[in-house]
Amino acid sequence: MPYLMIQTNQSIDEADGKNLLQKASSLVASELGKPESYVMVALEDSTPMLFAGDDAPLAYLELKSIGLPEAKTAQLSAALCQLMEDSIGVGKERVYIEFANAERTMWGWNAATF
Repeated sequence: MPYLMIQTNQSIDEADGKNLLQKASSLVASELGKPESYVMVALEDSTPMLFAGDDAPLAYLELKSIGLPEAKTAQLSAALCQLMEDSIGVGKERVYIEFANAERTMWGWNAATF
């Protein structure tokens, strides 16, 4: 049920992209205490983007999940920003993250909702 979209202006080769997706999937599962079998992660690299009028390395992330606790967003932000810095060299000050809590009836899976 957790979904993380990573969008960046950085070009990421296939092997590094796969590694980033695996690390992100594990991190989201761990931080949210959810089974990784429900985590979905997507990566869009080489996206034309500007932040503060500059095309220096940047990333935009969206994390959506059922029962996403507001009390964990600061911790999630720190962990995800660190992942961006370590994995693709995007400084923490160049990352925006949108957190969204989804209602069970608004999240479909397996021909039903949660």
